[in-house]
Amino acid sequence: MSTPARIRTVLVTGGAKRLGRACCLAFAQAGWKVLCHHQTSAREADETCREIEQGGGKALALCADLSKAHEREALICAAIQGADQGLDAIVNNASVFEPDSGMAFSCELLQQQLQVNLIAPLHLGSLLAQHAQSQAKEQAPALIHILDQKVFNLNPDYFSYTVSKLALERSVALQAQALAPHVRVSAIAPGLIFVSGPQSADNFERAQSLNLMRSPTAARDVARSAVFLAENDSITGATLCVDKGQHLVPLERDVMFVVDQLTRPTT
Repeated sequence: MSTPARIRTVLVTGGAKRLGRACCLAFAQAGWKVLCHHQTSAREADETCREIEQGGGKALALCADLSKAHEREALICAAIQGADQGLDAIVNNASVFEPDSGMAFSCELLQQQLQVNLIAPLHLGSLLAQHAQSQAKEQAPALIHILDQKVFNLNPDYFSYTVSKLALERSVALQAQALAPHVRVSAIAPGLIFVSGPQSADNFERAQSLNLMRSPTAARDVARSAVFLAENDSITGATLCVDKGQHLVPLERDVMFVVDQLTRPTT
């Protein structure tokens, strides 16, 4: 009699909505047990888990404030307890996205975004590595950071958010070195896939195709890329751009603020 395949477990931060939800569903479809983290979106997290279970998968919602170290530690403990046979991957998707500028600068806002967008992913990675080391896992777990195409295509809008994502992008290779051989570290830099900040539906509809391929980037493609990175044991220290080439189309400002002039009909 053959031994049943081991069910792998992934923790997706900010997994209740938007890209996080897409990641949860993609991992479930690939046969993973999903731990869907949220902070205030309990209803949406429960709905995501319910959809996974109705499809024959396994899922569990977990709550934590990622800006607080003790809650991050409690989240990892809960994730390890909720995993069937150890925690195999973390997708650091949760982030704070608030507007500011280099001129109208807020130290408080920068600190808030650094806590969630940078310090939390680094801390969770360290905790995952400690868990993997103690378990002497045969295959190294995967730590996957969700970045933003802006890190390769700078503009000064959303200044503090961009600083936090730039720092996380620079940490990918460093963290891969620091946590090896216990954890593999990689990242995804997605393009525009959801309405952002004050963006209107019409603005988004036009802005999402301002890339090399002139067509929208699908959330499911970003999510499937996360599954690919989690399942490929030979990848670490790398960042994958999933943006239809948006990072190769330089703009002076965030796309939502220039789309009108760029898509205005010519006469």
